[in-house]
Amino acid sequence: MTGNLLSLAIWLPIVAGLIVLATGSDKNAPAARWLALMGALVSFLVTIPLYTGFDTFHGGMQFTEMKPWVESLNINYHLGVDGLSMLFVILNSFTTLLVVLAGWQVIQKRVAQYMAAFLIMSGLINGAFAAMDAILFYAFFEAMLIPMYLIIGVWGGARRVYASVKFFLYTLLGSLLTLVAFVYLYYQSGGSFEIAAFQRLPLTMGAQTMLLIAFFFAFAVKVPMWPVHTWLPDAHVEAPTGGSMVLAAITLKLGAYGFLRFVLPILPDASREYAWLMVTLSLIAVVYIGMVALVQTDMKKLIAYSSISHMGFVTLGFFMFGGASGNQLNSWAVEGALVQMISHGFISAAMFFCVGVMYDRVHSRKIADYGGVANKMPIFASFMMLFAMANSGLPATSGFVGEFMVILGAVQVNFWYAVAGATTLIFGAAYTLWMYKRVLFGEVANQNVAELKDVNKREFLILAVLAIAVLGMGLYPAPFTEVMHQSVNDLIWQASQTKLN
Repeated sequence: MTGNLLSLAIWLPIVAGLIVLATGSDKNAPAARWLALMGALVSFLVTIPLYTGFDTFHGGMQFTEMKPWVESLNINYHLGVDGLSMLFVILNSFTTLLVVLAGWQVIQKRVAQYMAAFLIMSGLINGAFAAMDAILFYAFFEAMLIPMYLIIGVWGGARRVYASVKFFLYTLLGSLLTLVAFVYLYYQSGGSFEIAAFQRLPLTMGAQTMLLIAFFFAFAVKVPMWPVHTWLPDAHVEAPTGGSMVLAAITLKLGAYGFLRFVLPILPDASREYAWLMVTLSLIAVVYIGMVALVQTDMKKLIAYSSISHMGFVTLGFFMFGGASGNQLNSWAVEGALVQMISHGFISAAMFFCVGVMYDRVHSRKIADYGGVANKMPIFASFMMLFAMANSGLPATSGFVGEFMVILGAVQVNFWYAVAGATTLIFGAAYTLWMYKRVLFGEVANQNVAELKDVNKREFLILAVLAIAVLGMGLYPAPFTEVMHQSVNDLIWQASQTKLN
């Protein structure tokens, strides 16, 4: 059973999605919802043994599967997870389950197609995180664009077509250079698309630099890093609530994961040479985008910019080279960035769901259309306060742990990096709490707010589960850091080596 866990994590949600899709028209919407819920629940339960059966003392790939796929080109269906990827498979399946519940009553048209799109996308994302063959990774990485494109384009807001096309073109065009890089590495390795083979290749500095440019455009767009971030606010604003939850919680993480899996271990010399550039772009995202978030009038756009700022912390942590020789990644910073990725998955999903709860009642995302919501929705206001505090980096919430670890690592490398990075705690608190104050506090602002009703049982369940995740990780992060520790050490060793031939 353990030998096929990853295949189950990939193909169970895809098959479930196809079954849901077969229910057809909205006459069968109740059946589509329940089938989607069952499919998402079973798909999530299948991923739990990945954690319980994970050997924390072993940094290599576990739960591996290997079958020939395209034998003439030596392309294999090769799967495996380590401490860098396993948690994201579980996070993805967990988020998909919440997204199915989030759209339970809200989505009334094309219900089967909506639920199926999320289930299929969940399987494809799991495939990208588990792929050990570069072409298999590329296939999953690109295929997941299709359901997300449809989710934004069909169930999105007034400018949904513009947002979906922009999202698709940005991410597709960026990824095409990655395919070129994979083909080059294939010939250099003597005819293998195995990612492990790429990581053993000697490469000249010129080759590493060109490959870094190719990988950068694919993964930086996905994160997204400044200045290739402009597609994200549009996509978030127009996407339905479930689309925003998955986009922020999971798909952005694939870009950051690409830096861990491809850039640092395959191109260590170029990574060290251009670390200053990655750090600069990351700090611009943290500081400048944090200030951009301050002036937003749309709640979803504000949280979207907040995501870009917080993901800047992730890429900052990944390129903290220091030590006596200046070529050693800082383990605090790398582990902190990974913790930040998981935490951001919980917090961003929660924040977007909170906005969705209010939008379903008032049909507006504008901050000016609210005020005094806490008077009518006290339970909801309590949950949203927790998530707002977590988004601000409050100690005892998951939002604090990763940021603190990255800042701790940055202090050891360069004090001014730490100072610039720490401004996120100021800007994060400023834009999040200012939004919260204007929306939730004060007198009841208008008739729409006066007619609000507090969360129902379904919404309470989703908020409670996310609250437990945010507090649990904030109070006791060890279950997350233990499984990644050995893999991070292996990555640090790989990134400290030279590949120059």
